[in-house]
Amino acid sequence: MHASREKVPLVAAGDGFESRMEEWGDLVVSFETVPAGTDSAPLFKGLPGESCQCPHWGYIFKGKMIVRYGDSEETITAGQAYYMPPGHVPLFVEETEVVEFSPRAEKEATIEAVRKNLESDS
Repeated sequence: MHASREKVPLVAAGDGFESRMEEWGDLVVSFETVPAGTDSAPLFKGLPGESCQCPHWGYIFKGKMIVRYGDSEETITAGQAYYMPPGHVPLFVEETEVVEFSPRAEKEATIEAVRKNLESDS
């Protein structure tokens, strides 16, 4: 199985953000572009630790993000692969483009919480 960014379905876009996702068996592949200065913390309100509970494996093509954990943080930059275990909150320092692989069930649960938070902010 393979796909280019342009062939993966667009599921969300706006204000410089773009998310393309497709299920590959028990995984979800996501191509995402996130604007500089985006703090994802408000999206995870109500989840344990107010953080994303879905693990992600990915690669940054462009940009820089700081991933915050309960008592630590790490900076990930273009050209680096990463693993984010459950309990993370990304802050996108620069416009960032990634490809990410996530377990489908955990990703769906996180997306549902994010949608509720976006709806309550509208």
